[in-house]
Amino acid sequence: MTTPSLVSPDEIRDLFSKAMSAMYQAEVPQYETLLALVEDVNRETLARNSALAERLEAHDELNRLGVERHGAIRVGTAAELAMLRRLFAVMGMHPVGYYDLSEAGVPVHSTAFRPIDDAALSRNPFRVFTSLLRLELIESPTLRERAAAILAERDIFTDGARELIALSESQGGLSDAQAERFVAEALETFRWHTDATVDLATYEALHAEHRLIADVVCFRGPHINHLTPRTLDIDEVQKRMPAAGMNAKDIIEGPPRRDCPILLRQTSFKALEEPTHFKGEGQGTHTARFGEIEQRGVALTGKGRALYDRLLGASREKTRGLANETHQQALAEVFGEFPDDEVTLRREELAFFEYRLTDAGHAADAGHETDLEALIEQGLVTARPITYEDFLPVSAAGIFQSNLGGAQNDAYAGHANREAFEAALGAAVTDELALYAERETASKARVLKTLGHATED
Repeated sequence: MTTPSLVSPDEIRDLFSKAMSAMYQAEVPQYETLLALVEDVNRETLARNSALAERLEAHDELNRLGVERHGAIRVGTAAELAMLRRLFAVMGMHPVGYYDLSEAGVPVHSTAFRPIDDAALSRNPFRVFTSLLRLELIESPTLRERAAAILAERDIFTDGARELIALSESQGGLSDAQAERFVAEALETFRWHTDATVDLATYEALHAEHRLIADVVCFRGPHINHLTPRTLDIDEVQKRMPAAGMNAKDIIEGPPRRDCPILLRQTSFKALEEPTHFKGEGQGTHTARFGEIEQRGVALTGKGRALYDRLLGASREKTRGLANETHQQALAEVFGEFPDDEVTLRREELAFFEYRLTDAGHAADAGHETDLEALIEQGLVTARPITYEDFLPVSAAGIFQSNLGGAQNDAYAGHANREAFEAALGAAVTDELALYAERETASKARVLKTLGHATED
């Protein structure tokens, strides 16, 4: 029997992300409007900033910009999370990072499933921020037990998805036909359903505890609650959203606008009230799904993150209650302490960079120089910022809160439990800082090794 040729996990991920985007456009028409707005802003930004355009093209980032998306889902049980890990593995996506959103009063902890190697990220950097509901944080034992019983009765995966996940694991991948079936079956897990699985009284009791709990528990599956395109100018998108008919959230989350963007900035249009059928109660509404936008910058080292966290903490009182424009101005003043040029970021080891030989470096034939800064000054080596591929807990929680009516329960705060999350996941999460450090270190080694070979010839 001939074994079918297997397609790359990168190809399956690309197919799935495009199918997800098409489904979400059909379900949430404002998302299609958002994509068009982001595309317009990106095109205008590139036309206005030729240096940025040349840099993105040189680094092969223009291709990924148009397809780049991240989504977010919330699951209710350890079994659901563990099966999702297996589902995402079919697409070459791995759990990276642990996020404790209870620190912002949201009763979940999370990871991001994403590709981790350079080639996979270049092909399609699709990510899904995946949160697990923490039933143990619900104070009422009766409500906690009711939620657990409801979740125990559902299966968020189709039989076909389970079969194809197992097949992929046993044969080391999927054929073209199997991959197409897998995408169709997997998509059903993330589809929106207008019928709730509970009556209105149960929904309202869970909703009163926390809107997110009702969202996770009361439906057939973890409907995708947003998809996020990447923009090159989030401030401009935020400014244009109202004219495009979108109710933008009050402020942009994350660091302020900078010449050298760092980490991640996010905003969104607020969640829609959607008609919902409850058991035996007729019509109601549920608010869950929204449209988010992100702007990504350079990944920060541990030292850089410590400085970022300190400045963000210092900015909270100064920015509290301010409208977006004045909020951003106050934030920028506080962040004036954070260096805003690549040379300083690199020399002070605040951010991660990838080192490559220039054409002159490739042509170099002699010399014993091993100091990278000297090699950069000589024009033999270039350092490019490594894009931050992950998320910020406070920003994620801020997006959650703005789309859940701003409600917060401080009783949830400060209950990080990475061990319990990894036990539910069935695997350890990868440390994101270690991934960036490995990439930077490997690039340094390649550069120096190549120059060393040139010296030996």
